[in-house]
Amino acid sequence: MPLRFRLLAGVLVAALAPMLGGSALAQQSPEDVPPHNLTSFAPVDFPTPNRYRDADGSPGRAYWQNEADYRIDVALDTASNRVTGTETITYTNNAPEALERLWVQLEQNYFKTGSRGNAAVSADARFGGFFEEAGYDLSNLRIQRDGETTTPDTLVDGTRMRVSLDAPLASGDSLQLSFDFEYTLPKDGADRHGWMDMEDGTVYQFAQWYPRMYVYDDVHGWNPLPYLGQGEYYLEYGTFNVNITVPRDMIVGGTGRLQNPDEVLTDTQRDRLADARGSRESVMIIDSTEVGRPDTRPDGEGPLTWRYEADRVRDFAWAASQAFIWDAARADAGDRTVLAQSLYPKEGLGTDQEPGWERSTAYTQHSIEFYSDFVTPYPYPNAINVAGRAQGMEYPQIVFCDVNSRGRSLFQVTDHEFGHTWFPMVVGSDERRWVWMDEGLNTFINQYSALDFYGQGRVPPAKVMGGLSNYVTKQMDSPFGDQPIMTYADRIRDDALGFLAYLKPGYGLMVLREHVLGPERFDSAFKEYVDRWAYKHPKPADFFRTMEDVSGEDLDWFWRSWFYETDALDPAVDSVATGDTTMVTISQNKELMLPVTVQLTHADGSTEQRRVPAEAFYTQDTNTLRVTDGPLRKVTIDPNQILPDMNRGNNTWTPSDAVESSSTGSSSSSDR
Repeated sequence: MPLRFRLLAGVLVAALAPMLGGSALAQQSPEDVPPHNLTSFAPVDFPTPNRYRDADGSPGRAYWQNEADYRIDVALDTASNRVTGTETITYTNNAPEALERLWVQLEQNYFKTGSRGNAAVSADARFGGFFEEAGYDLSNLRIQRDGETTTPDTLVDGTRMRVSLDAPLASGDSLQLSFDFEYTLPKDGADRHGWMDMEDGTVYQFAQWYPRMYVYDDVHGWNPLPYLGQGEYYLEYGTFNVNITVPRDMIVGGTGRLQNPDEVLTDTQRDRLADARGSRESVMIIDSTEVGRPDTRPDGEGPLTWRYEADRVRDFAWAASQAFIWDAARADAGDRTVLAQSLYPKEGLGTDQEPGWERSTAYTQHSIEFYSDFVTPYPYPNAINVAGRAQGMEYPQIVFCDVNSRGRSLFQVTDHEFGHTWFPMVVGSDERRWVWMDEGLNTFINQYSALDFYGQGRVPPAKVMGGLSNYVTKQMDSPFGDQPIMTYADRIRDDALGFLAYLKPGYGLMVLREHVLGPERFDSAFKEYVDRWAYKHPKPADFFRTMEDVSGEDLDWFWRSWFYETDALDPAVDSVATGDTTMVTISQNKELMLPVTVQLTHADGSTEQRRVPAEAFYTQDTNTLRVTDGPLRKVTIDPNQILPDMNRGNNTWTPSDAVESSSTGSSSSSDR
């Protein structure tokens, strides 16, 4: 507004003041306006939409991503725990620009003493496992393109390798990067892989075992963040053809579909697997009495090669052991039949009082079926749970869990790791930056799976949220709560990872579902996010925008306070003025301004609930309710105690509070 019009407006207001009868418009001066944190509702500055990522959170009309297809031949030497392999990566550039270099992940180099990870993580920490012989030996690097083979210039920097191209890789073109590799498997590989001796043999779990491509995307270009242990993976999708050669006495489980069962399984095992595909009860493929017997392996001598193929996956993991008990059963995922399987040594067996891995396949069935309904159908043919050293780690179609887990803890870790099928195996987010986009979303869906399994759907989510809210507020008020959820994974203090990456975002999404949006609107938006970004690379803004687009709700205030900041919540009963009309004033004492549920208890004991929406606090910290149907016995905020309220001591009012306040001469309520 030009200055002359602002001056004119001021004159008009002053002139009209007597006619307005002393209205707020005429009388209120700036110093009379109560303080209010207006930034709580300011817009969030999301990235500008473009042709690759739409304003509604969808992939844009020109969205693209590159593809990496792998062919790997790998062999395990159990005498030295040494892995040798030959690998060819077919890399396709779908970006609109040409690429002058490639970046390859060499995550086994993390375990070298003196690595960046070794400097960032103590040797005895969860993400440790450093040893002198660690790291890749790479040789015979070559690039095949247009019928020609060249030797590229490379630069290895810890867990990263830059491959310089003699000519740019044009948009739409492919090349093959080939090399030989070998390394010694860590015994304890950052709680993600490793090996563990059992009475009947050694259990090997292989992850981060092959060099793999970094992601080149439309937001950051190349994403060559070093592996530092805590931040997990950001990977391209593709097809894997993997041939695994191991001693004949070992059983192997891996990502994908086994291509040569006639060569590596006996007739009896193939028949039992066929039975398992039609059975809801677990079928023993190898039972505890058969482990180690020669007749559990095909006739002949020398090693066997297990051949796997997997499509539309971003990673490949496998496990092998002489000690595996093996059982399987059918899980139903929409119109797809999934073979749920468990591989475990006898050390994983439990008791009647504390069941162990003999229950693993039933837990796997539940997870696959629940999430297929709650999110979207499980897309793969197999779901394999492997007992071993790793406490809990997820990969496409196969997960690694602690052999010592029992009972509910085994259910929880199994359920959590298979929940990762949807985040980030199907929805391929960047775990190295935004760990909450897989761990937090997964923790959210885990709460409902556990309720379904143990409560048979009869326990309301509010009961779980009541317990979680107390823990969350305690952590928010501790040093663990002074970093925002949006902090990059490796920059979160290790002791705060469980809270900031898992629990706080997971619980926050429960608040959004149960209290802010309601299940119907939340669920349709959540499923739409999965549908839009399946086998793609969403960023945080894509999730936020999709939730807003489908639910029809502007949620900037929630994203800012809960994800970008460390804001706290403290709604309170500010005052109650009683009379023919009772005036109940609710205040918001902190920056996070969630909707408020107010329960009014009338004199006859009846109750009603009123909802004060977030919009009521756009420009003021208080909102007043008018109650005209008689006196009140009690006023309670958040009666189910599901919200992360930092101070529940100011959530309740009774008439005695008014009497006490009056006796001190500072009453905020009065009796007529």
